[in-house]
Amino acid sequence: MANTDRARAADGVDREAVDLALDQRGISRRGILAAGAGAAMFVRGGVTPALARSAGGTLAPMPAGRVHELPSTPQTVKVGAMDPATPVVLEIESGDIVHYPNTWVNWANEAKPGMAFAERESIRKRYPAGPYSLVGPVAVKGAEPGDVIECRMVRLKPIDWGWNSTPKGMGALPDAFDQPYLRYVKMDTQRRFANFAEGVRIPLAPIQAVMAVQPAGDKPVSGILSGRYGGNISLRDLTEGTSLFLGVEVAGGRLWTGDSHAAQGDGVVDQTAIETAMEDLRIQYILHKKVPVATPVAETHDAWIVLAYGDTVDQALAASIRQMITWLSGSTGLSGQDIYALASIAGSFRITQYANQTGSVYTSSPRKAVHGVLPKAIFDAAKLAQISRSLRPGA
Repeated sequence: MANTDRARAADGVDREAVDLALDQRGISRRGILAAGAGAAMFVRGGVTPALARSAGGTLAPMPAGRVHELPSTPQTVKVGAMDPATPVVLEIESGDIVHYPNTWVNWANEAKPGMAFAERESIRKRYPAGPYSLVGPVAVKGAEPGDVIECRMVRLKPIDWGWNSTPKGMGALPDAFDQPYLRYVKMDTQRRFANFAEGVRIPLAPIQAVMAVQPAGDKPVSGILSGRYGGNISLRDLTEGTSLFLGVEVAGGRLWTGDSHAAQGDGVVDQTAIETAMEDLRIQYILHKKVPVATPVAETHDAWIVLAYGDTVDQALAASIRQMITWLSGSTGLSGQDIYALASIAGSFRITQYANQTGSVYTSSPRKAVHGVLPKAIFDAAKLAQISRSLRPGA
């Protein structure tokens, strides 16, 4: 497909980069100009520092490249599985931003607000590989196995409606209720909250629940699954201004995304969040060469997060602790036992999702997931820089 370069320049200034960066900070263009900051720092092709902030409670600054538009169409979306035979729909340079306008809801955009559960079931059963409308794959030039692609969440604006649902036989309590569950919710105009019920309002914190590079191998892999490559990570912390690091398994990385959530709790215990789509989704992809990672790692403004998986919560918990020890002892110079102690003293280990399918139309079943959270506040600036460099050695 033809790639659309959305980077616009006027008098040497990339206006879209300015808008993105100021929106990230919650500052109007008029406000920053009135303050005398000017826009010279947003020169096209140069760095865009506001897309990520410095260490010590925020993310390290990184250059921003061009902005490409990738709409959701029958040619760019695959429902259910990430197929390695799918042609690349967009190739970008490291640092470029992909703008995904008006992404699709589950089941090839066939779910509609107000649709009855029985009507939805007939649609759901047509997609046994999984429900997610996955956009991609996007290739990053120069990406090879052994590298890492950093996925920076620049903008996440959901559409104005979503739902939570639970078929019988699904979730942490598959036998607790006699009837399946479905509730639609409406978001406010500015996408700050959802009205769940009379007297119940939910603050929105949108995420992309599926973020993945193409797994190695020649077989399609269901988007329901997750592993070192990412996949159905459902990490509620992966909001605007955060980063996810994924280990490349095939040339180009071949990135996929889908399964938008407007709000989600740790555990996702009934197996759905506020399922929705994105009116405006923008992700920056940054290639870091020769960075071995054994599991997805995320960085928020105030924490480092290590994800891990297992057939049981016990297995996933132990795997998350081991990966945290291996990575942080190697990057900080502290001993493995020191990191183990820090994980116990200052860390928090949370169930990412407690998937449990005793009755499902889907041919794949996700494993249990646990993420370990270690706050940045316990490290000084030098240690934070060491940790950052372990994932961004050339930055």
